[in-house]
Amino acid sequence: MHNGNADDATLMTDVVVVGGGPVGLMLAGELRAGGVEALVLEKLVEPAGHDRAGALHTRTVEMLDLRGLLDRFLEGTQVAKGLPFAGIFSQGLNFSLLDTRHPYTALVPQSRTEVLLAEHAHQAGAEIRRGHEVTGLRQDAEGVEVTVEGPRGPYRVRARYVVGCDGGRSAVRRLAGIGFPGTEATVRALIGYVATPERDVPRRWERTPDGILVLAFPPEGGTGRAVVIEYGHAPAADEGPVTLEDLNAAVARVRGTPLKLTEPVTWLSRFGDASRQAEHYRSGRVLLAGDAAHVHFPIGGQGLNTGLQDAVNLGWKLAARVRGWGSEELLDTYHGERHPVAERVLLNTRAQLALMRPDEQHTTPLRGFIEELLGIDEVNQYFGRMITGTDVRYATFTSASPGQAHPWTGCFAGWLVLSGRPEGPVPVAELLRPARPLLLDLAGRADLREAARPWADRVSVVAAEAAVEPSAQALLVRPDGYVAWAGSSADTADELRAGLARWFGPPAAEDRHLAP
Repeated sequence: MHNGNADDATLMTDVVVVGGGPVGLMLAGELRAGGVEALVLEKLVEPAGHDRAGALHTRTVEMLDLRGLLDRFLEGTQVAKGLPFAGIFSQGLNFSLLDTRHPYTALVPQSRTEVLLAEHAHQAGAEIRRGHEVTGLRQDAEGVEVTVEGPRGPYRVRARYVVGCDGGRSAVRRLAGIGFPGTEATVRALIGYVATPERDVPRRWERTPDGILVLAFPPEGGTGRAVVIEYGHAPAADEGPVTLEDLNAAVARVRGTPLKLTEPVTWLSRFGDASRQAEHYRSGRVLLAGDAAHVHFPIGGQGLNTGLQDAVNLGWKLAARVRGWGSEELLDTYHGERHPVAERVLLNTRAQLALMRPDEQHTTPLRGFIEELLGIDEVNQYFGRMITGTDVRYATFTSASPGQAHPWTGCFAGWLVLSGRPEGPVPVAELLRPARPLLLDLAGRADLREAARPWADRVSVVAAEAAVEPSAQALLVRPDGYVAWAGSSADTADELRAGLARWFGPPAAEDRHLAP
């Protein structure tokens, strides 16, 4: 990062990331892995410290493994081998049915996730500025200028790109004029990390005639968590901060009897089921990720996970564009790939909330049928893959006719383990630690290895064996672990060259430096 013109105080950098939560920090680490500067601007002086989310699902766990971060996240962490769907605990999701090396959800509090990702981003070389709020944004054909209010007053930063990771009330989204359509809230929910003097409060998720109640307090009493969801009571626009009295009253309404909740109060908040999604994840040189791009009811821990996966998808593409070998078309695939994923998350969270509605005449019988269906492995796997993000397959650039694409194209290959190597079995995730594309030659195809040689400055080539089904002789794997191109015995070196050029720019000898 450096100063711009001598007669002003404008700073220059490659990418400004607005928002220093988990998504912004993950993105900053990915940008640094791709070899570009990243400046994170966060308006809060200190991390919020509360835990809106506490579950890292399988695909996110796999993403952390790609970057060598997983061990630090798993240290001292409990894992869940399954989770309920729509609060149906009697027949929950069975993650052993998933195709993965990590069939679990890691129960990591969001506050810890943020600390670990901040450490990673800092170690990678990103600059993180807390107490710096973006108040203005103006873009032109060459870059974006943001106005920042910092502890020492206002200043400007000029960047090639700006990414808004600044939450559901995103200033970046508003300043860029990106629409955020969706549905209004129809339920009222409160969450509190508070104390109770009462002993032996049952730890439970309870569906009552008046709503949903979640209580988690130690048997001896003390500090714990209470969540209350009331249907048919949309939050008022002018409601102020949640008070302890508000939480006590809501618990009494839904529980039917009071539960004494007291100080100390660690955190109180309210939320609803508004579901909204940005019309475009990219507007010129401004992009959105995480809650800035999509918000929904927080069920199943999917919001944080979707945002972190946004960051991993975007990071290598934006770095490639800044460095000159990534095309405009490549950067546009970020919206094309991630917008449908979040659209589906919004759909399933609305469906789960509907299945939780306290309606004995209609909803309860439907829950009974869903419970029966979850006992069928194929159905359980379907829902499990949806919740954990392991069902994602990107259709971008597959072929002129998607039906003709190899079955591996667009799928995640980060969980595969290679054999036939001198060092023994090697997980593909370990080979992707440098965040470089990877050509896996699984059939001794010298013609494919030779075809990839002009991309050696960007693409690593590994000859190995792997039991992949459906069968493939070669996999061209992106830095985010997804397969850009897959080849069978009928596929030629020319087809590989086309895939390399499409995803990773022209060969070095022809590199015309695509101006970012």
